[in-house]
Parts: sequence; C-alpha cells; structure tokens
Amino acid sequence: MAKWVYMFSEGDMTMRNLLGGKGANLAEMTSIGLPVPQGFTITTEACTQYYEDGRKINDEIMAQVMEGVKKMEEINGKKFGDLQNPLLVSVRSGARASMPGMMDTILNLGLNDEVVAAMIAGNPDPKFERFVYDSYRRFIQMFSDVVMEVGKKYFEQLIDQMKAEKNVKFDVELTAADLKKLAEQFKAEYKKQLGKDFPSDPVQQLKLAIEAVFRSWDNPRANVYRRDNDIPYSWGTAVNVMPMVFGNLNDESGTGVAFTRDPATGEKKLMGEFLINAQGEDVVAGVRTPMPIAQMEKEFPDAYADFIKVCDILENHYHDMQDMEFTVENKKLFMLQCRNGKRTAQAALKIACDLVDEGHKTEAEAVAMIDPRNLDTLLHPQFDAKALKAATPLGKGLGASPGAACGKVVFTAEDAEEWGARGEKVVLVRLETSPEDITGMKAAQGILTVRGGMTSHAAVVARGMGTCCVSGCGDINMDEENKKFTLAGKEFHEGDYISIDGSTGNIYEGEIPTVDASIAGEFGRIMAWADKYRRLKVRTNADTPRDAKKARELGAEGIGLCRTEHMFFEEDRIAAFREMICADTVEERVAALDKILPYQQGDFEQLYEALEGCPVVIRFLDPPLHEFVPTDEEDIKKLADAQGKSVESIKALIASLHEFNPMMGHRGCRLAVTYPEIAVMQTKAVIRAAINVQKAHPEWKIDPEIMIPLVGEVKELKYVKKFVVETADAEIAAAGIDMKYQVGTMIEIPRAALTADEIAKEADFFCFGTNDLTQMTYGFSRDDAGKFLSAYYDAKILENDPFAKLDQVGVGKLMKMAMELGKPVNPALTVGICGEHGGDPSSVEFCHKIGLDYVSCSPFRVPVARLAAAQAAIANAGK
Repeated sequence: MAKWVYMFSEGDMTMRNLLGGKGANLAEMTSIGLPVPQGFTITTEACTQYYEDGRKINDEIMAQVMEGVKKMEEINGKKFGDLQNPLLVSVRSGARASMPGMMDTILNLGLNDEVVAAMIAGNPDPKFERFVYDSYRRFIQMFSDVVMEVGKKYFEQLIDQMKAEKNVKFDVELTAADLKKLAEQFKAEYKKQLGKDFPSDPVQQLKLAIEAVFRSWDNPRANVYRRDNDIPYSWGTAVNVMPMVFGNLNDESGTGVAFTRDPATGEKKLMGEFLINAQGEDVVAGVRTPMPIAQMEKEFPDAYADFIKVCDILENHYHDMQDMEFTVENKKLFMLQCRNGKRTAQAALKIACDLVDEGHKTEAEAVAMIDPRNLDTLLHPQFDAKALKAATPLGKGLGASPGAACGKVVFTAEDAEEWGARGEKVVLVRLETSPEDITGMKAAQGILTVRGGMTSHAAVVARGMGTCCVSGCGDINMDEENKKFTLAGKEFHEGDYISIDGSTGNIYEGEIPTVDASIAGEFGRIMAWADKYRRLKVRTNADTPRDAKKARELGAEGIGLCRTEHMFFEEDRIAAFREMICADTVEERVAALDKILPYQQGDFEQLYEALEGCPVVIRFLDPPLHEFVPTDEEDIKKLADAQGKSVESIKALIASLHEFNPMMGHRGCRLAVTYPEIAVMQTKAVIRAAINVQKAHPEWKIDPEIMIPLVGEVKELKYVKKFVVETADAEIAAAGIDMKYQVGTMIEIPRAALTADEIAKEADFFCFGTNDLTQMTYGFSRDDAGKFLSAYYDAKILENDPFAKLDQVGVGKLMKMAMELGKPVNPALTVGICGEHGGDPSSVEFCHKIGLDYVSCSPFRVPVARLAAAQAAIANAGK
C-alpha cells in the first residue's frame, strides 16, 4: 500500500520531492531539535492522485490522514473536535519549489459553535473569550474564501462596517462581543452566498481544506507563477497539517516573518517584522503596521534570544540565507517554516560571494545557487520601487524584453526618431513592428505592440538592443490612423505619457520614474567563477557595432548571428535595394547592389573591429523582398520617379511580391537561388571587410563565417555555396592574403535536421535557428500563437511558450538527430544555436547535454547564458 502521509518525525530535507519544500524543512527542523508544533505532511504524490481520481481524495489517502491526526493527538495531548481539550490545526500548501503566496492556507481549523462554547466555558477570562471569537471569525472567513471560494470582500465589508460602528481603526480594538457578532454575521453571509450552513464537522472541514490546497495547485496565479519559473505542473503540492499555535492568544503572544540576511541588498543582518496579538496572515496582509524584528527583543526577550539562536542554527545547517515564519504563544517560540529566502539579483550575488568567503559554499555551489533569469534585472533600468507600489496596471501583455520604460506615446518609427532627436522620451506603440521600424525602435525608450509573441520581430530586436518591450497586448484597441488607442476604457493620444514593464508585461497610465541598473562588484566575481566551469562558449546575436560592443562588455566570445537585413533600411541603402528589386535585368540588379556593397562592407568592418578577432557569423539576406518595398503612396511615387516607371507598374510589382505565407515563401537561400548576385555582393562585402581589418590588426585572427539561411535540401546549399566560394577565393587571391573562411547553414527547417548527414558534407558549421525550427515543427505562427496559447495553458496541452523555452521533446529531438547525423560525416563541424532559446537557462542546459559548441543570444542575455552554461556543466559533471 502506498504511503501518502508522513509525520514530521519521519522525514528530512532530502525528501523535498515527496514532502514539498515546507514539509521537508519542517521535518528537518524537527530532526535537529527546533521547536516545531508536531504534525504531518500529505505527499505531492497524493496531490497527483487527487487529480487522477477526478479531483477527489480517495478513501485510502483519507484513512491515512485520520491516522496522522490520531498520532498528532497523542503527541500534543489534545483531541481533534473534542469539546474539553480541542486540537485546532492549520492546513498549508508546500510545493517542492518555493511559490510564495501562490497557493492556499487555512488556519484555526476544527472550530464550530460547540467547540467555541466549550473553550470559553473552560476559561472564564474575558481576554480568552475574545481570542476564541477572534480565531473563529478568522476561520469562517478563511475557510469560506479559500475552501468554498466565497470572496473575502464580503467579509471585509462586514469587518469595516463593525469597525465604523464601534469607531475603531484596528481589528484588535474590537471586543469579544463584537467578534462574536461578526462570527454570526460571517456564517449568515456564508449561507446567503452558498445556500447552506457553514460545516460544523471538523473531519469534513479537514477533508474540504486538504482538497482546497490540492485544488490551489491549479489556480490561475499558481499556473502563471509556474510558467514564469519553470516549475512543472506534474510536481504537485504537498499539504502540511500541524497544530495551531496562537499568536493572537493575548498580548504575550505574536507572530513574525524574518530573513537571516537582507533580501534586497544581501547585507548580513537580521531583517523582519513582528506583530503582537496577531496571526501570520496579519503580517503578510498588512492589516496592521508591524514592528521591526529588533523590537521583539524588548517585548519578548527570552523568545527573541531563542529566535536568534535558531537563525544561527538554520543558516549553519542549510548554508544559505533563510526566510522563516514563527509564532510566539505565551512568550514561547514556535517555528512554523523555513526555506531558502527569495532575494533580488543584487542580493543573490552578494550572498553567494559572502557564503564562499564565510566557508559555507564552494565556488561551484555559489554559481549553482543563483537563478540566471534574475540577472536580467541587473542590466536594465527598473521602475522606482516606491512609485511602482502606488501604481495600478491598466493592462498586461507579454514581458518580451526586460527593463522599464516611461515616455510619450508615438505611433510611427519616424515620429519616434523625430521626437527622440529633440530630446523627448517616447514609447513606440504599434500593431506590430517590421524591419523598417528599426531606427524608430532604437530611438524609443520602450516598445509596445498589440500583436506578436516572445519571438516576434519587436521582441527579438528589442532584446538585442536591450530596449524594454511589451508585446502581444490584445486588449489594446488601436486606431493608428488617428494616432490613438484605447486600453481598459482609457483613451491614449500621441504625446500622452505611458509606462511599461518589460519584465512583467504590465502597462501603466502616466509617468512612473525609472532608475538605472547598477551592477554590483560581486557580478564580475560570480561571472569569473562561472567561466571557469562552463564548457559551452557564449556568443551574441548582434547586427550593429553598438550591440556587439555591449555584448563584448558582458562577456560574449563572438557573434553567432548577424542579421544583414537590418543594414538595408537607412534611407540611401533602401533606395538602392528597392532599385535592385525593380530591376528588369541581371545587369541592372548588379548595378543597384554595387551601390549597397560599400555600406555592407563598412558595417562588417565595424563588427570585426568590435569583436577584436573573435568569430563573427554573418547570415545572408533572409526576409522576403516584400518587406523592403514601400507601402505609402508618396514613397511609391518617389520610387516610380527614381526608376523612370509608372506608379501603376510599381504597384503591380509590389502586388506580385505579396505572399500568402511569407514565413515559408520566397526568402532565405531561395532568394540567393533566384538572385545569386545578392549572395555575390554580400560575399564581397564580408571578405573585403575581413581583409581590411586583418591588415589593420595582424594580431587578430579574422576567419569569416558565412551562414546560408533556410536550407532544407543539400543541393540548395551546394548551389549557393558555389557562388560564395568562387567570389571569396577571387577576393582573397586578389588581395594576396592567406585567409580561411567557413560557409555553414542555419538548421531551421525540420527537413534540414532530418538530412543533416547530407548537409554536413557541404557545411563547415550548423547553427540552429530555433525560432523558425519551433515554428515549422509545431506549425505555429510565432506572431499569432499568442492568440491561442493561453487556452493551451488552461487545457494543460502546453505548460510553456515553446518560443520562449525550447521544446526539448520535439524540436530538441530534431536538434539531437542533426548532431548525431552531422558530426560523424564531418568531425570538424561546429554546432551552435542562435534562436532566442540561446538565452533561456533550461534550453542552455539542453544544449550542453547534447554537445553543442556554443549558444548565441541577445547582448543583455549573455551573462544569463554564461551562468546557465556553468550551472549545466556543474549539474552534469561526470555524467
């Protein structure tokens, strides 16, 4: 028979997966002799079984629960549901990964009218009567809200009415008679809302409460938190049942929450808050203003001295900063919880370094304990914390590029550029962005789009530039023509202030001040340790010298992806490129491309300079030609005049470029197959730039890497490669220089992965373009998937956005297959990843496991990737 219930005395800290974090730590505190009220844990496996049984607790689990209650009664000398000496309990969630505030808790369970009356009869002290009714009204409210899903607002209104009638400000000022009346009002409200009486049987209360905690594993806030923190739904939550200790018993009792170090700065000092005559929920909910933990020493000196000892014991035992909940009942300390405390990124770095210096951690352990995703917050501006606390979000999109931005709303890239040039801070608001918006995106403090997901154009480009971006806010009603939009009933016009948070996706009305990020001194120390352990190289996706320099500052070891199309949109270049598109003959196309050649060469020279001899992978032109043609009537006429053609003929050409599915249309290597002269021009630019920089810097080794995109058939690669090799060899020979170069391909079509053994014969390197590979493997449009992904999350079809976190089962299998097919055919083949997954920690670990040579990501994610690569190496050492 399966064991579903463990007494605290039967577990320890190693049983986190089964007992959850809270249960494992309560068991561990019990084993090292700390004052823990003795109860039991219902396992995470019981939670999984609850869902398998159609959201019911089966008889076997319930029988073991009641056996646990019996043992708890024996240990504590009280009886559950008894009138003479009742045992009251708390029922609390506890997943294996800490999820603060995401799931539910019920306190004071076991009370009913009879138990309340018997408790009061046994102790005539009026203060005790007040305590009993205070506990009862709390229980009714909490049980109604958490277990029966009657909104707490109904009860809050009754409390507020009572306080107004009695002319008091705080709950503690209400008398026993007031609280008794409140309890009656609460039960009446319960009956009004649900049409039945409040349950009085303690066993029924317990069963319903356990079910509610299991059910809370699937509540909306828990689901969102899990998605954001890579916590699988399959883990489930444990339930902890323990005897109540009462911080609200009298003025010699209280409750508190404390950290052994400052969770904001990492400073080694006790931080926390304490409330006299209160229960734990009061501290968290802010019902009253708590006192600093240091004041507890004056109020309860003995309990405080015991608590300081406990803090030292726990830090020395867990070798990490602890977050603790405790209660003092009649001046005696009880520990209700401990866990490794949540902390800011800045505090995480300081604490990790301090723990190494104090001998608690090795360097490898310090590297492993930092959440790489939190590093993002160190590198981007953030909202002023105080101002943010006072602000209420109007809406929410996808937090697509971290940081905070505040500025005046503009609706076009041109306006963003123009307003930015005169010193205005702007937020560019668009239905969606396209490559031609690049200059406006650079000028903006932030970007907000109605459409698009985590790998939409806006998201990818913004992350590369380190610009705050919120994408896919479908609640926005856009009126681009009149330069206005509506969100949550509020109309915004050009020039109105708006604030956006690229980490949370929140959108705020008005101006919230931002503060610049500050990288603590410990950042370099942690990164140096990380670099010692990682095997994977980390490159960057960068298209401009500015991005490349920033990435080098943050530790990038090369460029894994330079998208050349972004270089075509400046005014003089786009004119020449449009001339190429309009050309009727090869000669005309070559003449137009020759105008662009010196610009491309100059761009590449600056990139090689910025990378100081590190490898640079340059991807040849990828997007379809329709992205480069004008859409405004005025621009179309300008192009017609420049080409000596009629407006109608230019419009006919533009119409002919229209594609029903451009992501799978005339783009990538297909452009070079149709127009080899594009590949010839780009090859000349790459090689000439490399030759010039090599001559200027003989100490560097410039070996250009040319990437042909969207290959699905080896003959495509072979065909385009012929033009590249002929051109490159001619340029190198003419320069009289000895230069090596590589020609590789992007693996972004499933067929390329499936035929990687053939493609590897022609390719010097592979680079997985997982944005498109995910799109084509799933058949999801990455710009439109946001419309239905939330339904997929709700239905548990998907747990994560596959464009943000690599699908290791499907897309990952194709990557692994490509490696296993390609490497034996070409042992010198280097393999990297340059999709957005290159900066996602769990995806980086997967890349480490399957043997990639490098990951490439946007500049501001380079430290994230470096840390994640080190953690992957540490976690998989010896495997």
